[in-house]
Amino acid sequence: MIKTVLGFDFGTKYIGVAVGYTSPLMAQPLTSLIAQKGEPPWKEIDTLIKTWSPDALIVGMPLNMDGSEQPMTQSAGLFSENLKQRFHLPIFAVDERLTTIEARARLFSSGGYKALQKKAIDSVSAQLIVEMWLESTRYE
Repeated sequence: MIKTVLGFDFGTKYIGVAVGYTSPLMAQPLTSLIAQKGEPPWKEIDTLIKTWSPDALIVGMPLNMDGSEQPMTQSAGLFSENLKQRFHLPIFAVDERLTTIEARARLFSSGGYKALQKKAIDSVSAQLIVEMWLESTRYE
């Protein structure tokens, strides 16, 4: 049974990371990693996976508003495949449309404009991705 997950908001410059639990049902932002020339920081991801020992990984899939794929969708898919090959954990994809807007709204409501830092936005977006997955799987 899945108890702990790590979620990723993939980007070619920054990758937001969050952790989530199925009991109690919750998620929290962890960090935002910096990609080098579009390459994920695999050593840092390895450290996070060793630290949190997740049962599964959740990756946000960027889609256009009409549900069609965009260039970043393929990049996120490749990132997912690399995660699966490297860490041999179940991977779940989540439609991440509007997570950045929601992350900005959450941060602004709690801290105003000063809270709207790129690293915070990415990690809260990852938190939202994990929350959507948790809600869709309805763990108890």
